[in-house]
Amino acid sequence: MADEKQPIYRILDANFNRLREALRVVEEFFRFIDENEEACVSLKGMRHLLTDMEKQIGQDALLSNRDTGTDCFASESRPEEMNRSNTIDVLNANFKRAQEACRVIEEYSKAADAKDVSRQAKKIRFTLYTLHKATNI
Repeated sequence: MADEKQPIYRILDANFNRLREALRVVEEFFRFIDENEEACVSLKGMRHLLTDMEKQIGQDALLSNRDTGTDCFASESRPEEMNRSNTIDVLNANFKRAQEACRVIEEYSKAADAKDVSRQAKKIRFTLYTLHKATNI
């Protein structure tokens, strides 16, 4: 049974990392460029909730199933990742990255018998949709 969940834990681990990184990039925009304290506090809260979500899944299971050596995208940057001409491009790309990671976590956490994590990921995703729209960029 544990072997069946190895790829699920690997997917979740990659997407928890992706979400954390994207949230940090978005948070830095609101901290240093937009100087929006309310958005920063909200994003920081999401990152802290993410830690709780990882604990619910099992941080040991996530880490022990990490395998960056066989990840076909680990060693190269995708061409679309290199097209950032300004801070708005960076912000928009990372909002999308975070939203996508939330959706992946939302779906695969169900297969890991962590329905509460799925609900939390959905909540973060919709909060991000709202925050992205509110930036009016």
